[in-house]
Amino acid sequence: MKQLLLLTAAVFGLGALAAVLFLPKGVGVEGEILKVRVAPMDASRSVLVVDFRLTNPVQKEFWVRQARLFVTGPDGVEVEGKTFGDADAERVFNYYPLLGQKFNDSIRMRDKIGAAETWDRMIAAHFPLPEALLEARRGIRIRIEEVDGVVSEIRQTESGR
Repeated sequence: MKQLLLLTAAVFGLGALAAVLFLPKGVGVEGEILKVRVAPMDASRSVLVVDFRLTNPVQKEFWVRQARLFVTGPDGVEVEGKTFGDADAERVFNYYPLLGQKFNDSIRMRDKIGAAETWDRMIAAHFPLPEALLEARRGIRIRIEEVDGVVSEIRQTESGR
């Protein structure tokens, strides 16, 4: 009986040690929106560019699987934009000079944010909304999914502008 009790205690002890060593020390990345730019594509569509800062506060690499951009319009309805890849974003900046200069690389699938690293990145997308509605938005949400399924979100509300 004493041996069974010692064996059980050893198994639980090893399990606890494995959990401490191998489970992530936190969840996802943290971030803040630095700059938002809007340009009309035509009367009913617009481009939104968001520069943001990401920090990985945990001691585990964060591998980006997907990044998506959402806007909450003045009516409270959230709309997802169609994001541009980095090469297309370069062309968008060239075609729409109203956006100004491209400061940061786009966040990309398979980007690796190392433990305790901070990055500045951007995400650009077009929306089926006129420029005036994007300018009058209630909020912005960047959703970043990690390859292991962890989801992080960076938000800006109308009071955060």
